Amino acid sequence: MFYLLRLLLKLNFPDVRLITISEFLQSSKRQTSPTPLIIDARSPEEYAVSHLKKAQLIETDNLDKIILSEVPLDKPIVVYCSIGYRSGKLAQQLSSAGYENVFNLSGGIFQWINQGNPVFQNHHQVEVVHPFNSIWGKLLKSKYHAYKVV
Repeated sequence: MFYLLRLLLKLNFPDVRLITISEFLQSSKRQTSPTPLIIDARSPEEYAVSHLKKAQLIETDNLDKIILSEVPLDKPIVVYCSIGYRSGKLAQQLSSAGYENVFNLSGGIFQWINQGNPVFQNHHQVEVVHPFNSIWGKLLKSKYHAYKVV
């Protein structure tokens, strides 16, 4: 299913570069790579349940120039959401605003935790993610659902 989502993202956001989870993890381990700005493109409610470590919340409909005003245009930026659509939209907005190294995390936080990677709430590791809704939540392993959606 994530393969079909990648195709949909490529059709809707053809200029947005994807970064796989393994590529992201590898670049995070390299001492020579600059530390990317990690942006969560979900809602405040979703972010409050859990997010990637050091991620900053910026909603797609509210591109916050204040947070980004001090970010150099060449700084690596990795954007994610539940599955990649909202983050694709935000990545496209950032690229249009002149940011040169913007990447959309392939599979989003759902695939991230499905692969056993850590998520955090208030600096504490947790094992749940907001399932977004009953349809998209099916892409999230049920053991990681923060609660059941109807």
